[in-house]
Amino acid sequence: MLLDFEKPIAELESKLEDMKGLASDSDKEVQAAVKALEKKILDLKKETFENLTGWQRVQLSRHPDRPYTLDYIYEITTDFIELHGDRTVSDDKAMVGGLGTIDGQTFMLIGQQKGRNTKQRQLRNFGMANPEGYRKALRLMRIAEKFNKPIVTFIDTPGAFPGLEAEERGQGEAIARNLKEMFGLKVPVICIVIGEGASGGALGIAIGDRVLMLENSWYSVISPENCSTILWRSWDFKEQAAELLKLTAKDMHALKLVDGIIKEPLGGAHTDVKWMAKEIKRVILETTKELQALSPETRIDQRIDKFCSMGVVKE
Repeated sequence: MLLDFEKPIAELESKLEDMKGLASDSDKEVQAAVKALEKKILDLKKETFENLTGWQRVQLSRHPDRPYTLDYIYEITTDFIELHGDRTVSDDKAMVGGLGTIDGQTFMLIGQQKGRNTKQRQLRNFGMANPEGYRKALRLMRIAEKFNKPIVTFIDTPGAFPGLEAEERGQGEAIARNLKEMFGLKVPVICIVIGEGASGGALGIAIGDRVLMLENSWYSVISPENCSTILWRSWDFKEQAAELLKLTAKDMHALKLVDGIIKEPLGGAHTDVKWMAKEIKRVILETTKELQALSPETRIDQRIDKFCSMGVVKE
């Protein structure tokens, strides 16, 4: 699938393939033309992806080939064991989690999971968790705290499920309880926005010692489409809404709402999943080592202070 801003690059790449097919090893002029075109493509890629608009990054975060939570978990761990159920209602397939080993150290890994095809999307509810999903996440966090295992959460959701049945089962209460409980967890907590980070559905697993974003992810109280619908009564202004929301990783870091940005390969995480997973693994291990050097009390105090310092309060 090609996004609109990727089409000029794809056209040049198509020409490059044609030239390579016609070129012979002995034709120095054609070989020189091939090298020149390769450089032109690389320069165009750099210029394009370094200057994406907010809406273009939203589009990239939703790319159908972009890695999801389980893709990263299976790449970075050697023996992941998924744990199921909230011990109250059911097992929410939109929220996954379990224990996994990264370089000999055990972590509790939790995140929203989307689907690749229609059947999987229905099963995963498009990555929109119900209350039981957030209660499952909290249950796993408490297990991690009991056995002194660091927690890593992967955030990728268009929002918590807004259905009537979700509200009847206490969607707001479940998310609010997660926020409260995560502030007091005694183990290191690392939160990574890997795709979409929308509304309370994202925040419900995003209270951590370090909150990080992939370069082409976004994090906001509302999606650009819904913001456009509220402000202009139409989805037609979604691109303008994306700019006004300041939802990109660069914007969020500049506003001190996240702690860091994880670089993606040129073209997005889906272009080199193994490289992206290796980079996430490196960041997790380095950040965990840094956090484990602090006492639980210090981590909790710093976690609370960080979130309390966000925004401006006027009385």
